[in-house]
Amino acid sequence: MFEVLPKLPADPILGLSTAFKADSSSKKIDLGVGVYKDEQGNTPILSSVAKAQTQLLSTETSKTYITPQGVVGYISGMLELLLGKGHPTLLENRVAAVQAPGGCGSLRILSELLKRCDGELTVWVSDPTWANHIPLIGNAGLKIEIYPYFDKENASINFEGMAECLKSVPKGDVVLLHGCCHNPTGADLTKEQWNTVLELAQKQGFIPFVDIAYQGFGDGLEEDAYGLRLLASNLPEVIIAASCSKNFGLYRERVGLAVMITETSAIRDSIQTQIQSIARGIYSMPPSYGGALVDIILNDQQLKAEWMNEVEEMRVRMQSLRQLLVDKLKEKGADRDFSFVTKQKGMFSYLCISPEQVREIRAKHSVYFVESSRVNIAGISQNNIDALATALVDIL
Repeated sequence: MFEVLPKLPADPILGLSTAFKADSSSKKIDLGVGVYKDEQGNTPILSSVAKAQTQLLSTETSKTYITPQGVVGYISGMLELLLGKGHPTLLENRVAAVQAPGGCGSLRILSELLKRCDGELTVWVSDPTWANHIPLIGNAGLKIEIYPYFDKENASINFEGMAECLKSVPKGDVVLLHGCCHNPTGADLTKEQWNTVLELAQKQGFIPFVDIAYQGFGDGLEEDAYGLRLLASNLPEVIIAASCSKNFGLYRERVGLAVMITETSAIRDSIQTQIQSIARGIYSMPPSYGGALVDIILNDQQLKAEWMNEVEEMRVRMQSLRQLLVDKLKEKGADRDFSFVTKQKGMFSYLCISPEQVREIRAKHSVYFVESSRVNIAGISQNNIDALATALVDIL
């Protein structure tokens, strides 16, 4: 039976990680997989998370299932983090939500919900977008179209092209937007551009689907929610997929949130049953552990303050690494201006070099990142910056 299935190529990002591990070079550099790393190259357990783990261990009294919706305190804490305290949609009981296994689980649940609503609708995604958006949405049976987003030649957002395309999106279609720290380019919309997207959504009648996986890594926890909150405050329907992998460092715990903002509370009640039904048909019951940790942190004033400081430290460090890379490239004699890297935000940056150059730097210098030229800024350190800059100048 199973011999009919062909062997599939390795995932472009996970396969890169395998190749990096197999490389015997003592000077190899990993800028591929999107996990935060400290100066020593480790992905640390945040101090606030460690304290929450200790607290949970001493207070948890049962391993029975939690509710189908998820950890209640996690959901309320996350909704406040995303939308802000006292947001009208929360006060009006217009928000349906379930805890999901990571941001990926959130995206899939919400895609399945869209399929139930209208199997013929199209989801519009940016060019480029995170590689896993396409299978997560497409495997739910939804059609996918592309809107222009990033101009690699000029290393900047092609907002004119994006806006022009969105003017043709039909009513009822869905437009996937990155809430902040665009993956893979690191190029974020300005407040003025978010306002234009809102106006287009109001005029065209398309539904925004905001994937926000890096809140706090761009300009700050509150600042990074600007676009999401703007849309949620001014549109009857907004879809949100959130993740705690990055800003809480809970990669292996798989903690996400699938959110639907609905036009009325009555519709919200129906949608809540629908998303729980979808989750039941995929993985039955949500995992508790990661959500319980976030619940403890967000609902403990002292722990929350500590966590916010840790997020800010990660954000500032990554921004300083951007400047360090630009300065080192200039110092090493790069014949291109890479100052655009300092304008990009979050964990990722597009270096805007060719796939051939990416393959060359991997073969000659054991520097690993994906062929789109997306690099994980958090993988840069004082220990590898000189080697990285020298390698980039060489292949340029």
